Amino acid sequence: REAESFKEQGNAYYAKKDYNEAYNYYTKAIDTCPNNASYYGNRAATLMMLGRFREALGDAQQSVRLDDSFVRGHLREGKCHLSLGNAMAASRCFQRVLELDHKNTQAQQELKNASTVLEYEKIAEVDFEKRDFRKVVFCMDRALEFAPACHRFKILKAECLALLGRYPEAQSVASDILRMDSTNADALYVRGLCLYYEDCIEKAVQFFVQALRMAPDHEKACLACRNAKALKAKKEDGNKAFKEGNYKLAYELYTEALGIDPNNIKTNAKLYCNRGTVNSKLRKLEEAIDDCTNAVKLDDTYIKAYLRRAQCYMDTEQYEDAVRDYEKVYQTEKTKEHKQLLKNAQVELKKSKRKDYYKILGVDKNASEDEIKKAYRKRALMHHPDRHSGASAEVQKEEEKKFKEVGEAFTILSDPKKKARYDSGQDLEEDGLNVGEFDANNIFKAFFGAPGNFSFEASGPGNFFFQFG
Repeated sequence: REAESFKEQGNAYYAKKDYNEAYNYYTKAIDTCPNNASYYGNRAATLMMLGRFREALGDAQQSVRLDDSFVRGHLREGKCHLSLGNAMAASRCFQRVLELDHKNTQAQQELKNASTVLEYEKIAEVDFEKRDFRKVVFCMDRALEFAPACHRFKILKAECLALLGRYPEAQSVASDILRMDSTNADALYVRGLCLYYEDCIEKAVQFFVQALRMAPDHEKACLACRNAKALKAKKEDGNKAFKEGNYKLAYELYTEALGIDPNNIKTNAKLYCNRGTVNSKLRKLEEAIDDCTNAVKLDDTYIKAYLRRAQCYMDTEQYEDAVRDYEKVYQTEKTKEHKQLLKNAQVELKKSKRKDYYKILGVDKNASEDEIKKAYRKRALMHHPDRHSGASAEVQKEEEKKFKEVGEAFTILSDPKKKARYDSGQDLEEDGLNVGEFDANNIFKAFFGAPGNFSFEASGPGNFFFQFG
């Protein structure tokens, strides 16, 4: 009678959804009368409502041990198995219910749910091997609708989220499990995996080591720990060689590090950028550009790689590409330094689209005044129209054009103020200098003297020489 009184009080609290008090009274009933199957069944139902499925499973199993014909006991055992992700055991329980009551609609539905979970498990296993991690996450989400307390499903989902680069979500799932079970090796492994893929390698190793302490045969944690330590060592050795100026060795070490784990995107992005820096030091600028391109393919937010590639584009006079990279950088980080780099690239791009007067005269950008004069003398005589009077109309037109360009180039580069404006990338026409109005003949006469002091004479077919009077 006392046990029944405790059970009735437990039922009253259960009806009020005060499951903690219901649990206490069902426990008192069990302590008073430990061989009653329904008391264990009721406490199992209460523990299920509290989300304590593992404890509930123990009570449900005890209830059917005491009374194998206890239908609700078998149902609750099956529900606990299913909630914990053991769909095969759940199916056996629901089949036992149908043996006792073949019209039991709840058992029929739960049996279908268990079959659904088994199907999602099979699909996920195949898709994980195919590295279709999004599909695995989808399958685990569906399975968790029926098995909300299954740590195994949650861990698989978290691992796939980490492999998809969705680290905060993966960390959240793993942390929830560790709050309930701080010794869960799988959850420790996933926490380490997230840190590893976020390039926090030292912290990642700590979690892998902890996971291996809990489960020494944990293969994934063992492999990840080995890769993390190898990556850390190779990267540090590469950095040391670079600082010492041993660029060839640094290149080899960064290359070896890139071969360790192709799945570690963030670390590999940094390694590609580091190797790109090495290539730029070795003046292998195209290879440096390729490395930086690989870095931003892996991590399109990696500012350092854009900056390194932009500098290489500047060094190889690929100014449009440089401007594009500096614009990307400045949009992300609006600093004075980045603004100036963008401005410099834009100036160089503008300059590259103008006539290259240095190239027209065939002199270096640091040429002296005398060198510019000598170059003009040589090029003006080479392209003077009189020298090509016997050539075809097409050749005459081309040489006349070159003659004018040589005069234009000399006019700008021989004047210190004009030269300074040209070198700084200013638009000369905006400064009131209409370069199209230069008279090449006047420049030529001013340089060589009045007409009649020179003439072009043929010394043979197609050969001319310049003669002063």
